[in-house]
Amino acid sequence: MKYQVTCRERITPKMKDVILVVDDEEDIRELVRYNLSKGGYNVATAASGEEALRLAHELSPLLIVLDIMLPGIDGLEVCRRVKADPSLSQTPIVMISALGDEKDVVAGLELGADDYVAKPFSPGVLLARVKSVIRRVGAIPVAADAPVEIEGLKVDPTRREVWVLDQMVELTNTEFKLLHFLMRQPGVVFTRTQIVDGVHGDDYPVTDRSVDVQVVGLRKKLGEIGALIETVRGVGYRFKG
Repeated sequence: MKYQVTCRERITPKMKDVILVVDDEEDIRELVRYNLSKGGYNVATAASGEEALRLAHELSPLLIVLDIMLPGIDGLEVCRRVKADPSLSQTPIVMISALGDEKDVVAGLELGADDYVAKPFSPGVLLARVKSVIRRVGAIPVAADAPVEIEGLKVDPTRREVWVLDQMVELTNTEFKLLHFLMRQPGVVFTRTQIVDGVHGDDYPVTDRSVDVQVVGLRKKLGEIGALIETVRGVGYRFKG
């Protein structure tokens, strides 16, 4: 099966500005291709999971836009194989899902996908998400003990202090860890399971829904700035970034 390519210059293997778009619906592939091309990216497209895996190895894409529902090898399996392959594991993935398929979105994020957009989606929103993920991947990671400050909210892990503007806020140990975990990676969607693992470590004996209780308490203590902790319906949370 031939794949479609649009570009500012001819795409060759191993070029680093190629985005691979994977969707079995031709109109959606074309919509995404057109808007990413307008955004300045070279774009290759695939209509199946098998084709996507082949092209991923051929092109080493900058990012993969991946539909979950695909014929043959579905999007979740494509995601799993990409993230398990040492030559592709660092390739960011933005999933496309049908509205209401939260369980598949959660599964994809826990397999290593970086973000998702639900159908029907705005092309502008998808382009913004793609650019945000590419920017995050290229950013220098925040050290675990480094202070983080975003929009007047500052967390200092060495002093165990949280400041909202010029006022210190008292948090429980779990609330502090949760806030710091989210703020270190602004814009990243985390499932509740990922948050529990990130805050407490694997196999911590607590239910996913306890995260909701912690977030409610945390937002209350942070006041208006607590709105920076965004709920991603049916999936989890992210710190606005």
